[in-house]
Amino acid sequence: MPGPARSEPDLEELRRQAIEDGRRPVVAAIVRNREGKVFVHRRGPERVFLPNGWDVLGGHVEDGESLLEALAREIEEESGWTLTGRPRLIYTVDWETNEGESPNRRREFDFLVEVHGDLEHPRIERPQHTEYRWLGRDEIHLLDENAGRDFGIVRHIVELGLDAPRR
Repeated sequence: MPGPARSEPDLEELRRQAIEDGRRPVVAAIVRNREGKVFVHRRGPERVFLPNGWDVLGGHVEDGESLLEALAREIEEESGWTLTGRPRLIYTVDWETNEGESPNRRREFDFLVEVHGDLEHPRIERPQHTEYRWLGRDEIHLLDENAGRDFGIVRHIVELGLDAPRR
């Protein structure tokens, strides 16, 4: 006899709760290729947060935008790919930085996603991003370049993406 169906999280409630908690919602897309490697790109040197650091696709949720709308927009802007299928929320984390005069408090929602487009030739958003890589387990050490600047989040979510079962 099958167990109870696993329910999908209420993404609108999660977005609303982040705002209520005083945190700006941000989204991240963990994209895997056929070989199971995860896409990362290097942030440009002029970026306020994590300049020259490795990151996954993603960014801020704009006012009036759902988490999935923001996810689709950020994927398209940063890679030229199109979000397809049903994204799976695999991690949520709170973090903050101190750019400007006051702390910038964020709640990040990380999704394992499927995309449509030329995975070998992403259209990276220059100058915001300068290069890209597909990382496997044996190359994860590259993310150690971010040490002390991203709270270990990028490496953690890439590892989650590498370990997540295929649907």
